[in-house]
Amino acid sequence: MDAVRVGIVGAGIMGRAHAEAVAGHHAAVLTAVSSRTEAGAAALAEQTGARVHLDHEALVSDPEVDLVVVATPDHHHADVVVAAAEAGKHVLVEKPFTTSVADAERALAAVRRAGVKGMTLFNHRWVPAYAQAKSRIEAGDLGAPVLGYARKNDTIYVPTEMLPWAAGTTPAWFLSSHDIDLMCWLFDDTIVEVYANAVSGVLRGRGIDTPDAIQAQARFARGGIATFEACWTYPNTFPTMTDSFVEVIGTDGVIHLDRKREQIEIATQKDFTYPRNLLLRTVHGRAAGAARDAVWHMIDCVAHDREPLITLESSLHVTAVLEAVHASIDSGRPVPVGS
Repeated sequence: MDAVRVGIVGAGIMGRAHAEAVAGHHAAVLTAVSSRTEAGAAALAEQTGARVHLDHEALVSDPEVDLVVVATPDHHHADVVVAAAEAGKHVLVEKPFTTSVADAERALAAVRRAGVKGMTLFNHRWVPAYAQAKSRIEAGDLGAPVLGYARKNDTIYVPTEMLPWAAGTTPAWFLSSHDIDLMCWLFDDTIVEVYANAVSGVLRGRGIDTPDAIQAQARFARGGIATFEACWTYPNTFPTMTDSFVEVIGTDGVIHLDRKREQIEIATQKDFTYPRNLLLRTVHGRAAGAARDAVWHMIDCVAHDREPLITLESSLHVTAVLEAVHASIDSGRPVPVGS
């Protein structure tokens, strides 16, 4: 394939970031964009030179699109993935894969039936420290992983200002999906049971019907356990938008992965911050970071007929874990993971 022609569905923060990533790849070109709002798609198209489609159905039918990148709100992923696969397009979908097991199963079935490539954009697997941790665990330096903890907490800016669709998701779907994929990858295991609780009040008091925080304990098939914490009501005075920490304890060692300070601290007359740069950053005018690297990986897989690092089957498992988390919150009891 001379060039991978990419269409992006969704013109929000991640849609724009993915457009920059595509623009920086030597063997890819952004040919089409669509969004829930025509104005958003038009603005992105004007920046990139891509054509605008009024809806995702038109975009996936475009013969000038080989790979569809799905950057819609969490709860709208499945229909776009199915439509892209049925149109014979490869598909890269933002995390989480879907927000129900039923949707994940039909999306996976559509991709496998069409014989196209599909991957969920769990970009944390391209963060150098996380990849290094995986290598050290595979080398046996920690022994067998037995205990994990993952915290991913956001400031209240995220659900109240950044995401107009926050009521359509939860902090677990939006934040813990990354950490569940990461922990299953680091443990090289699947989760069989979860017990979860949620607290609400702050956001619902502002008219946003979603929990403030969720904490879940998970039991792995080989006996390990992990705790996943997601909150998005930190005060906006916190020095980073996201407080992210991962711990893996093995029989012979421990790894801590703290992303609060990503190698830079800045103090001004206005505030003191730790700017984020591992996932999304611009270096000498070009997009860089783990999110870009994940997009480039998928482009290379399409261009060279390789299988993606992240399977949709593993992404379906993350969805199943999160569905069980929310079922446990509703029932107040441990819930087995179905897939």
